Amino acid sequence: MSKPHFETVRSFADVPITHEGVETSAFVEASEGLITMFDLFGSAVFGFVQSDLKSNLQGVRDKFHSARDSSRTLELLVRAEVDEGHRHATACLVRFIRGLLFTHHALRNAQADRGAELHVCFQRAYDAVLRHQHNFLVRSVVSVAIRAVPRRRDFFARLAQGGDAEKLDAELARWLSGLDAIVTRIKTFLEEGGYGRV
Repeated sequence: MSKPHFETVRSFADVPITHEGVETSAFVEASEGLITMFDLFGSAVFGFVQSDLKSNLQGVRDKFHSARDSSRTLELLVRAEVDEGHRHATACLVRFIRGLLFTHHALRNAQADRGAELHVCFQRAYDAVLRHQHNFLVRSVVSVAIRAVPRRRDFFARLAQGGDAEKLDAELARWLSGLDAIVTRIKTFLEEGGYGRV
């Protein structure tokens, strides 16, 4: 039997936040765990989301690896790019935070409304977070993909991998709380600083 997903990845709740900001290396590691979670859907249904998240995270990771000292927190990374006169990693971070916000809304909704199927939770999140970012064609593709999301019980069984459901619920709540703190902080930082709109 495999270990439950949240026991195999770094939790967003364990990403350090200091006076300088959100620690980049820990954030990247936790984000990689989120991206692998999409594999649990059991099909390529969210392949486009996973691909977009991977690409945007890679932009942040590349910047961090090329300038570790000036990128040790997400906030320092963004400010360093402003000083350097380019904003590739910043643009990637804006799009990545948008994807995290979508995922957070969907999973928080699933946890709060235990009677709702997963596709309903993802549709609510899409409507609240991403719909206004997309044209009609993209909305149509997303609508089809969301309808193909696995059933709620199947997805949570894959997350639990045979482990205790109550423990999974508590760990998911902790993970979502950490994700919420980071997304809220970085979204505010980006928008108030004029670095990008999430």
